[in-house]
Amino acid sequence: MRVMGVDPGLTRCGLALIVTAPGRAVTALDVDVVRTTSDEPLERRLRAVHSVADEWMEIHRPDVVAIERVFAQNQVSTAMGTAQAAGVVALAAAYREIPVAFHTPSEVKAAITGSGRADKKQMTLMITRILGLQKPPSPADAADALALAVCHSWRAPMQGRVASLNAHVARSRAGFEAKVAAAREAAASDGTGRRDPAADQERARAAARGMARTKGVRW
Repeated sequence: MRVMGVDPGLTRCGLALIVTAPGRAVTALDVDVVRTTSDEPLERRLRAVHSVADEWMEIHRPDVVAIERVFAQNQVSTAMGTAQAAGVVALAAAYREIPVAFHTPSEVKAAITGSGRADKKQMTLMITRILGLQKPPSPADAADALALAVCHSWRAPMQGRVASLNAHVARSRAGFEAKVAAAREAAASDGTGRRDPAADQERARAAARGMARTKGVRW
């Protein structure tokens, strides 16, 4: 599986591509950072991010794009720009019908280091070791994009198994409920598919007698 990782941002947007092998083996194929300057109009900055991301998808043909899920930060403008960059990358993938997965920073940290509270230094050290790189990827956006790709490659099989299990449970529950409903309908019908009023009345009388006995009333 070829996974494209994206660490979204307007000033720097990290892009990475890895390929997975059986087990947890992963290999880095490419990494880059898209840069724009704050003095450029917003629409041009977004166009630049979209253009490079789309070019990457055209060249590398990823099977899935993994993007960091954006959360509100203290600086609202920064969070908005990050979300907008994530949006245009997701749009590029959608036009090519490439699945998109979103992962939170804590999910990525936990997958790579075992701790959802790992700092940048720990993340860079571990991703360098996992991918067998000769030197740490730089800047941090490149390392984060690689980490996102690796995180997805390791989490996707488990998520797929959970989704399959949930679907199986839902089908089993629906089948059971259908059988129960059919059994109730059959018990309440006279064999022709129509309800039997006499049978309904008899069941009502039986229920009433049962309630009356608890109160000491004799029939």
